[in-house]
This record gives sequence, C-alpha cells and structure tokens, in this order.
Amino acid sequence: MFRNYFLTAWRNLARNKAHSTLNILGLSIGMAVALLIGLWVQYQYSYDRFLPNYGQVYQAHIRFTRNGRKEQMDATPLPLSSAIVKDIPGVQYAAHTDWINDHGLVVGKNKVYLPGAMAEGDFFKIFPDPVVKGDLNTALKETYSIVLTESAARALFGDEDPMNKPVRIDNIHDLTVTAVIKDLPANATVSYQFVVPFAFSSSISDWIRDATTNWNNNSFQTFVRLQPGVTYAQVEPGLKTILDRYVPEGMSSQQEIFLHPMKDWHLYSNFEAGYVSGGFIEYVRMFSLIGILVLLIACVNFMNLSTARSEKRAREVGVRKAMGSQRKDLIIQFLIESLVITAIAAFLALGLTQLALPSFNMLTKSHIVLPLGNGVFWMAMIGYILLTGLLAGSRPAFFLSSFQPVKVLKGAITAGPGGTLPRKILVVLQFTCSIALIISTFLIYQQVQYAKDRPMGYLSDRLVMSDGSDDLDHSFPALRDEMMRSGAIESVTRSSSFVVGLSRWGMVNNWPGKLPDESLLVAFIDIGDDYFKTMGMQLSGGRNFTGNYAADTSTLILNEAAVKRMRIKDPINTVITWNLTPHKIVGVVKDALMQSPYSPPTPTVFVYGPDQAHDLTYRLSKTIPTATAIAQLGVIFNKYNPSFPYLYHFVDENYAHKFDLEVLVGKLSALFAGLAIFISCLGLYGLAAYTAEQRTREIGIRKVLGATVSQLWLLLSSDFVVLVMLSCVVATPLAYYFLHGWLQKYNYRITIGPGVFLVAATIALLITLLTVSFQAIRAALANPTRSLRSE
Repeated sequence: MFRNYFLTAWRNLARNKAHSTLNILGLSIGMAVALLIGLWVQYQYSYDRFLPNYGQVYQAHIRFTRNGRKEQMDATPLPLSSAIVKDIPGVQYAAHTDWINDHGLVVGKNKVYLPGAMAEGDFFKIFPDPVVKGDLNTALKETYSIVLTESAARALFGDEDPMNKPVRIDNIHDLTVTAVIKDLPANATVSYQFVVPFAFSSSISDWIRDATTNWNNNSFQTFVRLQPGVTYAQVEPGLKTILDRYVPEGMSSQQEIFLHPMKDWHLYSNFEAGYVSGGFIEYVRMFSLIGILVLLIACVNFMNLSTARSEKRAREVGVRKAMGSQRKDLIIQFLIESLVITAIAAFLALGLTQLALPSFNMLTKSHIVLPLGNGVFWMAMIGYILLTGLLAGSRPAFFLSSFQPVKVLKGAITAGPGGTLPRKILVVLQFTCSIALIISTFLIYQQVQYAKDRPMGYLSDRLVMSDGSDDLDHSFPALRDEMMRSGAIESVTRSSSFVVGLSRWGMVNNWPGKLPDESLLVAFIDIGDDYFKTMGMQLSGGRNFTGNYAADTSTLILNEAAVKRMRIKDPINTVITWNLTPHKIVGVVKDALMQSPYSPPTPTVFVYGPDQAHDLTYRLSKTIPTATAIAQLGVIFNKYNPSFPYLYHFVDENYAHKFDLEVLVGKLSALFAGLAIFISCLGLYGLAAYTAEQRTREIGIRKVLGATVSQLWLLLSSDFVVLVMLSCVVATPLAYYFLHGWLQKYNYRITIGPGVFLVAATIALLITLLTVSFQAIRAALANPTRSLRSE
C-alpha cells in the first residue's frame, strides 16, 4: 500500500514538472533559511557549553544604590575571591583576574600583541582548558611564569618546543612558559591567548599591590565555581552580606554581591536597575521568529499551489473514491506526496545552506558548520522534514480528499468560496509577513543612518590610534619631534583612553548646588599636550590647560554634559571636589560621542596628566598619501619602540564598529525579506498561471467581444493587487508595534513616519504586478480561436 502511495506521488511529480519545480524551489529556500537561522541560534546558545560544569560557574557583580536608583557593575575588590571561599559554604573555587587586555610578547625577532589575562592559581580550576603540555595545577605558582595557547606558542616559537623557555612581556620582564593549552573555541565568552600569575601583576604595579587589601578599589573581575549539587539560592544570602563584614562602616550599606551565571553571559548581558534585563537574546528571538515566518511562507506556497490545482486532481479523487478508497486513504496519499516533495526540498536546502555558510559566517562573525556527521542532526532533520511536510500538506490533503465523487464525475466541481477564500487568506498572510520584513529593513537602515549622521564632536578624518608602552613613554618627546619632522602627521597627543571609548571612572564628591546624599560618577581622561587640537574638539568656554604640570594639577576641564548634570550655570573658575581634592574648572569643551552613538554624551572630566596618558593619537597629514605616511611612521615607531610591532587603528573605522550589531540586523533583515518576497512571488506566479488557465475560455470570449489587452491584464491582475493591498493594511500596524518597541531602547532614535510604510507598500505592489503580469499578458495575447474551438 505505502509503496503504491510513493509510486503515485513520484508519478504525479514527474507529470507536473512546472508545478513541482515551483513547490520544491519555494520549499527548499524556505527550509534553507529556517535551517540557517536554526544553526545560528544553536551556535549562540552553545557559548561556553564546551566547559565542564559550566552550569556551576558564575561571575561576581556588585549591586548598589546611587541617587535612589539601583545599579550594578562587574568590577569588584581584589580581596573578594579569598573571602568568598573562606566565608561562603558551597563555593568550591573563586579566582580574581585583571581585565583581559592586549600585551606585547617578544621571543627573539617575533613580536606580537595578544589578549591575555592576569589571574591567580584557581583560575584554571574554574576554566579547565585542555592541556597540550605542562600541568595547570602548578603552572601559575611561580611569579614569573606564563601559560600560552597553541596559536600564541606557534606565533612566538614556531615549531620549537616552548616549554621552560623565556617570553618577554611588555619589555618589562622575562616569563617562563610553564604550560601550553588548546586554543579556546570561538564561542567562548572569556577569551585569551595567554595567562600570567596575578603575583606578577602585583610585583610590577604598586597600585595593584595596594589593592590586595583594599575593599574600596573595585577594579577587578571575580569568578566563582560552586560545588557540585549546590545551587545559587543556597549561597545567595551569604553573598548579599559579605561586604558588610569587610568594607568600612557606612560604605557597604547600599552594596551587595550577586552572581551572574556563565550560561547567561553571552545572551543575557544587559542590566537595568541592577538586574538582568535581556541582551543578545532579543536578536536571537527576533531571527528565530523570522526563520519561522519564512518557512511558514514557503508552506503557504505549497498549500496554495496544491489547492489551486484542485480541478485537475478532482476527477482522480472521484475515480479513487468510486473504486472504494476511503477519505483517510486519500489523506495519507496526499500527505505522502507532500513529504516526498519536502524531502527533495530538504536535501536541496542542505546544499543551499552549505553554499551560503561561508558568506553567512563572514557576515555574522560566526563559525557555524553543517554537522553532517552528527546522528542527532540527522534525527532533527527527519523531524524537520516530517513537521514541514505535514504542515505544508495538511490543507491540500484534507481539501482534496473532501470532494464528492458524484459531483466530481459529473463535472460539477468548482472552486467555490471553500477553496478560494482560504487561499486568499493565506496569500494575505504571506505578504503581510514579507511586507513587515521590508518595513523592518527600511526602519533599521534609517536608525543606523540617523546615528551615523549625528555630529561626533570631534574630527575622525585621518585620525589614528596606537597603544602606548613604557619605551614610548620614556622617549615620547623625541618620538613626537621626529613624527612632526617627518611631515607624516599634523599633530600628536597622548591620553589615558582613546576617544572612541571611556575606560576610567571617578567620583565628583562635591560641587555648588549638590543635593544631600547626591553623588556623581563621571568618566575621566588624563590628557597630554595638544589633545583638543589633535581631536578637533572645540572649547565652548574658558581656556585650555597651560601645559605646566604644577599649574594644571589643580584644574579641570569638563564637557558640557558634566556641567549640565551638575546644574552649574557659570562653571568657569567654579571649584568642585574631584577625588576628594578641590579642583577649579578652567574650561568647558563641547560634547563628544565617546561611548554609544545612540546615547546622550557621557559626563566627562579631562585632567592634565601626561604621566598617566599612555595611548597615542595622531592626525595624518593631508599632503602625504595614507600608505606612505603609515610606512614612515612604522619606521619611527620601530626605532623608539623596538620590542613591539607597530600597530595602528583608524578612529573612523573603530567608530563604525559601534554600529556593527545594528548593521548586521539590517543586512539579515534585508536578506530574509528579499527571500520571503521571492518565495511569495513564486506562489503568486503559480497562482497567476492557474488562474489564467482556468479563465482561458472567458478570456477568449472577452477578446472576441472587443476587450483590449490592457483590460484583460487589469482583469487578471486586480484580484492579486487587492490581496497585496490588504496585506499592506495588516502589516503596517504590526510592523509599527514591534519596531516602535525596538526603537525605545535607543535614547537617540528616529520617529516612525508614514513614508516608510508607503514605500514598502509601493515596492510590494510593483513586485506583485511584475510577477503576475507575465502570465496575465500571455493569456491576454493568446489566440481566442484555440480556446473557443471546442465550444
């Protein structure tokens, strides 16, 4: 019986090649999109899952109250890790680290900048990376030791054995390689290429050494691993009060420690009012929905094309019923036909996915592969085929099997409301989804462009950044003079953080008009000479620093956002308390976007501190080609900084990376909107062909009676245009609702106007007319004598 079902299904496919091609093509594209998105979603959920016991690993955060509002930070005091292990039952390991930063590593002539962590011994018990050489239990016991990843060891030593050999770090000290570990997977949230003992960091830095007993210095990361079987709820009460035992009285009353689980680090990284409020999970959900919608559109295509051919299959159904076939037998037959088509489409979708993965990985910065050798994947594919096939074939199966044999064999079967109305509803559903995706693409593009066009407050053109080093600090005057004499640059300056990001924060303790219990956390930047000139930033009041350290050490320059936040009407010469020391405001600089381009400018204090300003920023000359200028500067940097490779970053490119996520969402939305429209148009093309075929005699009669080609084109196209216009009406409020909610997370955002909805509707209508016009005009131009010959 089942063999006969499959044989009948195959013969039907072979007999109706055009119809089968449209069905398979539409389904394969829809399944490929859903499969691609499904693999991407699985990849996002796979972050950090490669670590054993990842469900027991957490990062410590501090929740605190400031100005009546709950906030949080992942910066913690250095003594916290040992206190947690000692005081909190159920904690197996705790380790503190400095922030993962790039450092210069040198072996002979090999010089590299690599991201690394400074951590204590239990770090590898929390993050047990696979060992290639050495013993991680003892690798960090010696102060001057280093653990390398395989790729880092290869970059420094080539094919030589790195064990027990020296590596010079930041041209400060030689460290001995005590272990080599596997490279971390791309889906690791905490990623590094080397690890050195925290004891080494303490040995070279007075402020870190002082921080080992300072509970008020929140400058480090703390990671925790709970004992097997212990839940967070069991350790939470002790964590909430641990600061009360160690932080001086009055300092911890509004602070508490909480733990953020590793399983949430990647997808739930946003906090609001001190609690998790979402993160990348929002985009994962959004694209999961898009994948489902595109697959649904493809299934709707199958339903519409199958039911549109009802008259062609009607006599077959009538004959089978007359010969004794039960309705359930016909339902099984049509469902098997659907499953056969779906299976063919699925294998074609696998090929399309494999072809698309390299470009998709490049676009999304992912490392996704088709797990063709994984049995679980094939089980999932079988389920995917069954679900899609049954979904796509359900309506055709039940609709076609419902025909009454007596009426069918008498030729009385017609496509009444029971057949056409559901089909029209499905077409509207198809185009509603497609038009909503088009609207989303346009609005995302407008939001990104709106933020890109926002004045930055500085001139990014030809502005270049390079990391500093001890060698460059010592030789900066000579370096600066030679850079200027080369003619490759117009100006150069130093700062404690680059203009594209703020990395240091401090408290303004007192200012005129300060309210009781009010505090103000601001960003601050130590700057050197010519900072504002090099950046192209303008003072709106007061003066610049004099360049005399003794004279400038007690003065500050604020940006307009800081002045506004402190509500100071006449800031020049106003005295405020900064870091517990009185300072005089001598200048106010116009706001610049140093953080998110979507958020208000951050209140920022500029401090004259060349000794603390290590990062170099310089503006290339207009008169020299960029490549020539960079080549000249490379020679100069290598002269004064021989232990480090010359690395540089253009500020405008770095600023553009701030839009990466929104640009990615926009590109993916445009891609999937285009595919959704294409799939919908395949269905329209098929429906238009069958509509023209069903009305062949009507068209012939109308032509004989004098109807023109344009009148016939309008007759055949009008039904589809009405359906698409109805889709526009339905899609507009739906798209507005979801996109208005998406825009609310941006402080700096566009206003949704009617224009984008009109443009999307126009595009949808034009595509519809182009799709159906071929069949409509072809039918209108046909010779009426052929269609009327049998009458």
